[in-house]
Amino acid sequence: MVFDAAGDYPLGTRRPDLVRTPGGLALAELTLDALRAGSLDASEMRATAETLRLQGEVARAAGRSELAANLDRAAELTAVPDEVILEIYTGLRPHRSTSVGARLNAAFVREAKEVYSRRNLLGSDERAAQV
Repeated sequence: MVFDAAGDYPLGTRRPDLVRTPGGLALAELTLDALRAGSLDASEMRATAETLRLQGEVARAAGRSELAANLDRAAELTAVPDEVILEIYTGLRPHRSTSVGARLNAAFVREAKEVYSRRNLLGSDERAAQV
């Protein structure tokens, strides 16, 4: 069955077959009883990149482009470790970061990332892939 961004909302009700946990469990398998019994790890309660991308398509179909962009960014961040996300979040809070005026170095790092990506030289671990 083809996904219809305008008609399949809410996904959990109309298309639960498209919603999976990071470990591949079906939405119906996510219950508090399973969590309490210890047969379900709390990490399985997270949204996957695919689910967030689908939600982004739903938002776009509803004319909510800003929300769609936020969901697309969230999908990318599912691969970033929690501790890195917390560091980024802390750094983005008001009065938590300072500018060091290293525009040339920032441009160099962005350029290196592009070159490494084109040459397939980025590391394979999750952290290196997020450079």
